[in-house]
Amino acid sequence: MAGSASISAIVIDDDLDTVELFSEYLGIKGIRVIGKGYDGREAVELYEKLRPDMIFLDIMMPHYDGFYALEHIQRLDPKAKIIMVTADLTSDTMKRLEEFAVGVVYKPYEFDDIMTSIEKLFQPKVGQNIL
Repeated sequence: MAGSASISAIVIDDDLDTVELFSEYLGIKGIRVIGKGYDGREAVELYEKLRPDMIFLDIMMPHYDGFYALEHIQRLDPKAKIIMVTADLTSDTMKRLEEFAVGVVYKPYEFDDIMTSIEKLFQPKVGQNIL
């Protein structure tokens, strides 16, 4: 992805290994991971403090889940670029995701799917001036 070196991100998942692997992959692709968190409340705090270009957010986490973070982050910044990462394919989750303008990557994911989702988030909308 051209110009990805200037993109900053935070990665949120309750699984420490997933956060590390995901962050390492993004770094290889030239995306700067400036924050890591392990629940929805941490996601909101990190977003508010660091204001990254994008956030990768797991849905199913104990205590404060990804929907908690998603709602609070979108209140802070309605234009926040968020990619939800989930293994939850239940109809309730799918319906809730449709309410939000976010990207979604399903576990188990292929790393190419992650890059495709990033590219979609940063593509200019039809008729939008990119300058």
